[in-house]
Amino acid sequence: MPTSPVPGVDRRLFLTSLLGVTAAGLTGLTGCAGSSAAAGSEGASTAPLATKVPAGTSLKIASYQNAQQLQIRLAKLGDPPFKVSNWLNIGAGPDVINAFRAESLDVANNAGIPPIQAYYQGFDAKIVAINITRKPNYLFATKPGSDIRSVGDFKGRRLAFSQGQAQGVVLLRALKKAGLKYDEVELVPLTSNQFLTALQSGQVDIAPLANSQTPAYLKQYEGKGARVITTDVVDLLNLLWAPVSVLNDSAKAAAIAAYIPFWARSQVWTYEHPDVWNREFYVGTQNLTLPQAEAITELANKPLFPPSWDEAIQWEQETADLLAEGGFVKKFDVGELFDHRFEGIAAKSVAAEYRR
Repeated sequence: MPTSPVPGVDRRLFLTSLLGVTAAGLTGLTGCAGSSAAAGSEGASTAPLATKVPAGTSLKIASYQNAQQLQIRLAKLGDPPFKVSNWLNIGAGPDVINAFRAESLDVANNAGIPPIQAYYQGFDAKIVAINITRKPNYLFATKPGSDIRSVGDFKGRRLAFSQGQAQGVVLLRALKKAGLKYDEVELVPLTSNQFLTALQSGQVDIAPLANSQTPAYLKQYEGKGARVITTDVVDLLNLLWAPVSVLNDSAKAAAIAAYIPFWARSQVWTYEHPDVWNREFYVGTQNLTLPQAEAITELANKPLFPPSWDEAIQWEQETADLLAEGGFVKKFDVGELFDHRFEGIAAKSVAAEYRR
């Protein structure tokens, strides 16, 4: 494998610290993506999806901060035609991949970069549903006392970087748009749950924070010189994905197909009922004030479930190519990441205004 061209960033460090895989577990997986993932994808089921979920079928579904089941309950969508044996409080891509490997999770909601990272590891998984976001989900927060005012000021600074998460690709896209090369900044390998601590301690100058994190951060540190820098860089994909081993199980594949409308409709409900969601979720479970909650939902994306995945595939290819340019993955065709048997299911489950 060629040496990473990004100073201070080593792929093996990412694979061990970000992806949480033991040294033994990395045997045969640390090579650049290619033979392992591609070979496994060849075996993915291409049989038509069953129209009915077999009795007794169950799924283990990721629900970060228990948001998904709360959405379904508040939206009064009823019971799915399968059993949810476990709602796992897992959100970060590296954690999801580890749970997939351990066979403790069947389907998860992530951004576009975790499936690319899984492929790079040689783990076979497929995208089964797409929600396109048009507005930025992340802001760049500065450490307290910083003089940074724009992305152009990132030059020569220490930037929190998570290769396997959405925050990482947002940062890379922002750098590219600003005309900054990787060797003009210092990418500090961290996972997103370390970003706040790294900012607070001054370990990094900049970290991408989710819209939902910034109100609380500014409340605590704006008086000490911290600020946020907005850009128009978006993380386009909000998706559902599942291991190929799960999708090759016809009963579980049918259950995932049945789950997709619940996932899509619950997001539409949340968008249409921000007042209820603010009270029930952000105030009731996340300990935010109502004004903080309202500031978050004002930035919320209108859900968009496209009948065709063409735009999503193009964006995912651009993302994979961007990572390849930095030496983080080997260039590959992302078409292998999509299971087209599920294409259109989400779109058919929502009103026309949420399809375009």
